[in-house]
This record gives sequence, C-alpha cells and structure tokens, in this order.
Amino acid sequence: MNYTQLTSAIKGFAENDFPATVGSFTSAEQIARFVQLAEQSVFNTVQLPAFRQNVTGNMTSGNKYVATPTDWLATFSFAVINAVNEYKYLLNKDVSFIRESFPSTGAAFFGEPQYYAVFNDSTFILGPTPDASYATELHYFYYPPSIVTAGTTWLGNNFDSVLLYGALIEAANFMKSDADAVTLYKERYVRAMTELKQLGDAKDGQDSYRNGQVKYPVR
Repeated sequence: MNYTQLTSAIKGFAENDFPATVGSFTSAEQIARFVQLAEQSVFNTVQLPAFRQNVTGNMTSGNKYVATPTDWLATFSFAVINAVNEYKYLLNKDVSFIRESFPSTGAAFFGEPQYYAVFNDSTFILGPTPDASYATELHYFYYPPSIVTAGTTWLGNNFDSVLLYGALIEAANFMKSDADAVTLYKERYVRAMTELKQLGDAKDGQDSYRNGQVKYPVR
C-alpha cells in the first residue's frame, strides 16, 4: 500500500475527509500527522532490519571523539577495523568510566580503542584515544523515511495493516469518536502489531539451523 492508497483507506474507514477548519490543519496535514504518529509507535515497539542502518568511517588519530550519523538514535554495535582487517567490537560504557580510566591526553597513552560512550546526541567518546585513523563500522537504529514523504516504504509494502489501524486510532482520538470505534481499531492494531513483532522480534532473530523448524501441534 502506498501513501495515496493509505490516505484513501483512512478516509474510507473513518468516513471522513478531514476537511480543514479555521485555525486547523489542512486535510492532507491531518492525515499525514496521523500516519507519522502511527509510524513512530511502530519504530519504537518492534525491531526490524528495515529500522537498522550501517555506516563505515574512520577515527582521527589523537581525537577521542567520533561524530554519530545525523539520523542515529541508538547503537546496535560499534567496531574498530584494525590494520590486519580484524573487527574489534567496542564495549559501551559511561562517559565517567572513560574519563576515569583514560585521564591522560598524552600521545604515550594513545592506543586502539576498546570502549566508547555516548557523549551527547551527536558524539561518541572513545577510550583510549586512538593512536591511528582506524576504520570503523557502526550498526545503529534510526527512523527510516516516512511513507508520507517517501510514498512507499517497507511497512507500507509488507505490513500496511499496522499503519492503517495505527493511523485510525489517532484519527479517532482527533475526531473524538465513540468508544466502540476506538476499541475496534485498537483490537485490530494490537493483532497486526502482534504479527509484526512475531516477525521482527522472533523470526528475524533466529533460523531453522540453530533453532529448529517451528512446529505446531496437529489436531
């Protein structure tokens, strides 16, 4: 389902074109907000490969700070790639640990980093300070482009029911719909979200080789 189809479905299910009123959002702005709120809920509830990003880069010798990507929200893993192409995954620590463990700024105390901490919303701090411009690889959580702006997304193509019922809940709250309608939308949303979590939190985290084939009792 693309965004045009999603917009039509929301209007159809809600039986409302969401006309603009004085001092209110336009119809398009209202629906876009419903959808974006639904997306934000999904992004922070389910772990999916579509919400992961990977980026490579380089540290700077003598600089204990590394900038995070502009769309970074949380880290899955952060690795240093040394001169012999070995991946050394850094351990996440508090800033206070790194400050206390590696207090000296002298070049004699530089080395291959073993730890990192979130210094602020755009920077990691390393310990020890790198003694070379090591290559890095960062796997991280981010918000993928919204279907509102992209037109089509992974969620829209694979789990449009989550977007539809999530947006309908927001629309129902906006319209102050009756309790029965809100309850129905929530029940459908929970069912769709449960199915999505089975994929993201279960199936995507295992395979038949290690975990065996899923078996259900035959009746």
